[in-house]
Amino acid sequence: MKLIYFFILLIIGFMPYQAVNAKEVVTVAAIDWCPQLCPEEESRGYVIDIIKAVFRDSEYQLEIDYYPWSRAIFLAETGKVDALLSPAKAEAPALLYPNQEVGIQRMCFFTRQDSDWQYQGVDSLEGKQIGIATDTSIEELNEFVANHPDQFQYRPYFEHYIEQSAAKLDKGRMDSFLFTHNTTVFELRKLGKGLAYRNAGCVNRTEIYMAFTPKLRVEKNRAVMAFFDKKINELHQAGVISEIMQSYQLEIWK
Repeated sequence: MKLIYFFILLIIGFMPYQAVNAKEVVTVAAIDWCPQLCPEEESRGYVIDIIKAVFRDSEYQLEIDYYPWSRAIFLAETGKVDALLSPAKAEAPALLYPNQEVGIQRMCFFTRQDSDWQYQGVDSLEGKQIGIATDTSIEELNEFVANHPDQFQYRPYFEHYIEQSAAKLDKGRMDSFLFTHNTTVFELRKLGKGLAYRNAGCVNRTEIYMAFTPKLRVEKNRAVMAFFDKKINELHQAGVISEIMQSYQLEIWK
């Protein structure tokens, strides 16, 4: 009987400790988008490294799952997850955004190495067939794309997007495809085709974020955003963000 009482007291004594030390879970939808987000690589990607540094030793516990891009946006917009990595604001305008970004993206045109075409504004797109990822915002080209849908070939973004886009270039099915610079260069090098294609000009440079759902747990997520802004500023000042970017041989954006 004394042994039973001992275990009851032990459990009661342990419960408050658990409650005090329990972390608030933040569910995150992400995509396979190296070198920003790299679920299959030993290096997890600089965005993942940054948010891990932000939330390390905090009251929050991140639970990150990976999806195709359109699905990841839908999950965040509908409140199925707390946060999304890592949209530009134009790609998911319904979400809530902290003040501080987690990086930048440059959208660039890629062609075969033997092509002499160069992007020089919308007039240079006349008669060209361009590959583009579904749910991607090109900012300064959005109006042109809307007015010339027959010139753009949409494909959902997933892990083979760049490989399949390059194959369509090789077969003459399109003249160029448009995607983020760092990811395209990374993936083409990994495929052993880094010298077969070239950057034919970039469209825009825009910030990317850890964005939050406006549907559920809004007060919690606003508190997470405030914590995120405060902590990432501290990491910038301490040089931690710069070190992370250097480890991927990338320049810090600030």
